[in-house]
Amino acid sequence: MSHASLSRRRLIQAAGAAAVVTAGGAATVATTGDARAAVPAARADIGALASPFQMGEVQLGAGRWKGNQDRTLSYLRFVDADRLLYNFRSNHGLSTGGAQSNGGWDDPAFPFRTHFQGHFLTAWSYAWAVLGDTECRDKAEYFVAELAKCQDNNAAAGFNPGYLSGFPESEFDLLESGSLRNGNVPYYALHKTLAGLLDVWRYMGSTQARDVLLAFADWVDWRTERLDSGQMQSVLRTEFGGMNDVLAELYLQDGGERWLTAAQRFDHAAVFDPLAAGRDELNGLHANTQVPKWVGAAREYQATGTARYLDIATNAWHFVVDAHTYAIGGNSQAEHFRAPDAIAGYLADDTCEGCNTYNMLRLTRELWTIDPDPAYFDFYEQALLGHMIGWQNPADEHGHITYFTPLNPGGRRGVGPAWGGGTWSTDYNSFWCCQGTGLETHMKLMDSIYAHDEGGLYVNLFAPSTLTWSEQDVTVTQTTDYPVADTTTLTVSGGAGQTWAMRVRIPAWTEGATVSVNGEDQDIAVEPGSYATVERAWADGDAVTVTLPMGIAVRAANDDANVSAVVYGPVVLSGDYGDAEPATLPTLEADTIERTGEDALEFTATADGSEVRLAPFYDAHGHNYTVYWNAPGASGTP
Repeated sequence: MSHASLSRRRLIQAAGAAAVVTAGGAATVATTGDARAAVPAARADIGALASPFQMGEVQLGAGRWKGNQDRTLSYLRFVDADRLLYNFRSNHGLSTGGAQSNGGWDDPAFPFRTHFQGHFLTAWSYAWAVLGDTECRDKAEYFVAELAKCQDNNAAAGFNPGYLSGFPESEFDLLESGSLRNGNVPYYALHKTLAGLLDVWRYMGSTQARDVLLAFADWVDWRTERLDSGQMQSVLRTEFGGMNDVLAELYLQDGGERWLTAAQRFDHAAVFDPLAAGRDELNGLHANTQVPKWVGAAREYQATGTARYLDIATNAWHFVVDAHTYAIGGNSQAEHFRAPDAIAGYLADDTCEGCNTYNMLRLTRELWTIDPDPAYFDFYEQALLGHMIGWQNPADEHGHITYFTPLNPGGRRGVGPAWGGGTWSTDYNSFWCCQGTGLETHMKLMDSIYAHDEGGLYVNLFAPSTLTWSEQDVTVTQTTDYPVADTTTLTVSGGAGQTWAMRVRIPAWTEGATVSVNGEDQDIAVEPGSYATVERAWADGDAVTVTLPMGIAVRAANDDANVSAVVYGPVVLSGDYGDAEPATLPTLEADTIERTGEDALEFTATADGSEVRLAPFYDAHGHNYTVYWNAPGASGTP
């Protein structure tokens, strides 16, 4: 997928493509089971050629993904909303009601306390949208009602109308004067609350969440409108999360022009200008400060049709994926981008911050809706299976996560820098940024498996799941043990006699893929890195079976052909070293890798003269591991 081809296609699309509402625009859907319909957006996205389904239209089947979802749901039901409200109430001059305060990044003395609560609002709204979970619905509604009380007490607390936070408004005086020195990132924290309120409005239909959100956004508009461009760009030197993203989303959802104007005030010239010009100047930048801005640029493109925004977002995506991404799909070391292609030189215990991958997946999804190229989902699958699924502790009933995912030899999840690192999050004493994005990630694992356009259906990911496609009166059930097995079957129910196309992603890593319908091989193009298209008048019970042959590949790091990771199809394999701690990368004899289990991805190989067990990295829990080896491999990322 060349960037040049993307740019040419973009100009054509922007000029003539019909607008389609994407998931970011929250189209009205008819839902099944207990899932609920979203509030329709006031404006359609510009330039979108395909649309993911609403989360309530896709349900996960039994398997690892659903296990992650269930553990997260357990935590969402468990957490004490009054503890989460402590800092809001205290800051806005209300009684804390005897609730206990939290620790970690929500401690009452922590600079950007209450950054985390918006993640809960979003995840609670997802639980309602996907599962119709009334406990999560009730928590979200209670939380919003209490935030409204905080907002209503602003005059008594000495704050301007609409303000809402766990720290005083005076922090913004310091930010605007350039004298903020306490480590606070105030707009970063506010972004999370704004985004959570928006999600409760659009996914739960809460008019109170809408009213609190609009009053809060009005405060942001007032606060930023007073600044000239130089002052605003100075403010943007301090991390501000996805403020351009959430305000552009609000513009599309609510329709008010002022929200788009406010969003564009958060266009960070020092980051956007090089990207618009096609220059990779990421080296040394704090990584997760940047990625949400690029998601915002993609949404600003979909709000305005301005090609520059798309150039920024697509260039950023290519730079990160091609030159800054480890084999597992994550990026950054010690939270920062390093020089392009510097991979082997940065295998440490603080690689691959979880938030970065979460936001890169959001960016990937947005860009794919504009240009449905399967290469986007090759990366999406790499990062989802390599990083996100194993990010959560499967032995923890609340699904806690790590901040970093270590890639040093002898690395281990759950062990690392004390403030975050590889250690596991906790119920009430962590509240790191990655813990918040982890809540969101594991409550929306189903949201990108399928998508659609006027011509038919896209199947982008392979996982046990059921799609209820109400517009076609069709149900599609995907049955698979992927990636343990290389076959998936998609069974179509209902909609008899309707003609539409099913487009199934054929990953770039496979060779010899086949597609059959009801047991008969199809004479269609099945090329790696493309969509195989089955177009027919569908009958109830039609079954499409896709086989994606998998094999071992040894993929070299960008900067050292003798430092490699081992992959099996879409899965990164890691070596199990128990409690041993290799001081350097083990030397792997790649030609000794052998699969030893039919019902599980189990392998053995010889490394440093001894046998070592290899298995999917997403299962590397409770032992030390290595992902990279001393072994010559093919150049480039998987």
